[in-house]
Amino acid sequence: MAEVAVHLNLATWQNDNRIIEIHFLVTKHFKTINESDLPLGWNEFPHPSATQKFGNDFVFENKYCALMIPSVVTKGDCHVLINSNHHDFDKIKIKSTEKFPFDKRIFK
Repeated sequence: MAEVAVHLNLATWQNDNRIIEIHFLVTKHFKTINESDLPLGWNEFPHPSATQKFGNDFVFENKYCALMIPSVVTKGDCHVLINSNHHDFDKIKIKSTEKFPFDKRIFK
């Protein structure tokens, strides 16, 4: 929710968000990234171009199907980036999906 709140306001809010639970059938191509692995200034705003290069390299190298990376907005949280070009992409299965009831009071 914090990631959405820092990028949107109530005027740009779309009420069609979903929570999707996914299951990775193969984890050997799943990599966890620590803050020390990220480019200098990765958590600054505006972000340095090195962070975009980091993401581009992940996709183009095609070594990993998914990366778990630290959240800039919420310390301790992570994001999972999924590479749909990776040969294990078809081993990622959606277990469930449901409407996400985002509390609009966060935009006050």
